[in-house]
Amino acid sequence: MARKAAQDDPLAPVTLAVGQEELLLDRAVQEVVAAAKASDADTDVRDLTPDQLQPGTLAELTSPSLFAERKVVVVRNAQDLSADTVKDVKAYLAAPAEEITLVLLHAGGAKGKGLLDAARKAGAREVACPKMTKPADRLAFVRGEFRAAGRSATPEACQALVDAVGSDLRELASAVSQLVADVEGTIDEAIVGRYYTGRAEASSFTVADRAVEGRAAEALEALRWSLATGVAPVLITSALAQGVRAIGKLQSARGGRPGDLARELGMPPWKIDRVRQQMRGWTPDGVAVALRAVAEADAGVKGGSDDPEYALEKAVVTIARAARSRGRA
Repeated sequence: MARKAAQDDPLAPVTLAVGQEELLLDRAVQEVVAAAKASDADTDVRDLTPDQLQPGTLAELTSPSLFAERKVVVVRNAQDLSADTVKDVKAYLAAPAEEITLVLLHAGGAKGKGLLDAARKAGAREVACPKMTKPADRLAFVRGEFRAAGRSATPEACQALVDAVGSDLRELASAVSQLVADVEGTIDEAIVGRYYTGRAEASSFTVADRAVEGRAAEALEALRWSLATGVAPVLITSALAQGVRAIGKLQSARGGRPGDLARELGMPPWKIDRVRQQMRGWTPDGVAVALRAVAEADAGVKGGSDDPEYALEKAVVTIARAARSRGRA
């Protein structure tokens, strides 16, 4: 059995990166490769997909070398390995080779769980790479990026950056790097606004916000700008769905302070305050109509319509009208 590896040692015999966040998975690999090359500049790095790791391949890659070279073997999507290859990997875990670091990237979950359990049992160093689906997670990520860079950013600046750039961690990390490189001193909301106003205006969440507020003309303008700047239609339908569902959740929730509602509904307190302002004029029937419109648009942009742009425009108009349903009742 492999010896228990220190969790903070990137040169542990086996590193197991678990999750579906591509940026974090890549960083886990980069950390190991950087440590190996720091130890030996001539380190041989092999980065393999499941179809490239056939039965017997791992044994060839990890066999003793005349030159005793250091090697890093990266196996991506390890949950998709064939049964025979999994047997090879499990056998290797029991007796890892000297001067070789094996990095297994596994999505987690039920598929390939036997290999996941075997790596953990063998004492693999584990790096968590969970998909960041919650706004609070992305906000924490941005704060961490600033801290890692040794820079200070206000909470408002971090929130503004998440609102402007969106959910892609690579883009968020790139935005932090740009601000750190270009700006001296503390980074505040005004600085983020100067850099990313255009992105904020083009974001899918701006489209959703204007729609659920009943501002059809502004929502359509933001939609057309978003599409023109390359925002994926599926991201826009996702944002519309989130906006309408938030209205529905808050309508059906018991009254209370933002902090209490935040815990009950799984939203940050600032989101509760924003949705409370947006939900004026909404009725339960209006929410139902809007959700049907989002579902139709989602089907349209995923191939069910010859004109995805029209499908989105129709949904935006329907949602904006539903936001004013109480006033027309």
